[in-house]
Amino acid sequence: MQLPELIETTVTGLGYELVDFERAERGLLRVYIDFTAEDAEEKGPITVEDCATVSHQLSHVLTVENVNYERLEISSPGLDRPLRKLGDFARFAGCEVIVKLRIALPGTANRRTYQGLLQEPEGDQLGLEFEGKDGPALLNFTLADVDKARLVPQVDFRSRKA
Repeated sequence: MQLPELIETTVTGLGYELVDFERAERGLLRVYIDFTAEDAEEKGPITVEDCATVSHQLSHVLTVENVNYERLEISSPGLDRPLRKLGDFARFAGCEVIVKLRIALPGTANRRTYQGLLQEPEGDQLGLEFEGKDGPALLNFTLADVDKARLVPQVDFRSRKA
C-alpha cells in the first residue's frame, strides 16, 4: 500500500478526515486531520487528544509497514484550512475563500487569484462570488483549474463578556 492510502485508511478508520499530509525536511511527516462534515458541528474543533489518538495509531501502522520517517506531526488544518476535494468545496459553500487558479481563465484579464464567497457546487462546476471592477461578479471554474484554495480565517476579537 502506498503512503497516501496508508495514511488515509488509518485516519478515516479512526473517524477523522485526512485533509492533507506532507513530507518535510529531516524526515518530518506532517498530517492534517479534521472531523468529517457530519461530525464537525457536533464535536467542534480538533483537540490535542484527537491529534494524540491519530499519532499513536499512525506511528504503529507506519512502523509495521516499515515507512521511513524521523518525526510524525499531527495537526488540525487551522483557520485557513485548505480546500482540496470537491466535498471540501461543498462543505464550505457560503464561506469566504481565496482561490488561486493554475492558469487565468478566458475573459479574466490574466487574473489568477480571487477572494470571495464560495458558491454551492453544481456537478463538477464550482463558483465564487467576488467583487470585480464593475461590482459583484461570478467566477465559474472546476477543481482541475484550482492550484490552491483556502478558507479566509474568521476571527472575532470582541470580548466574550457582556
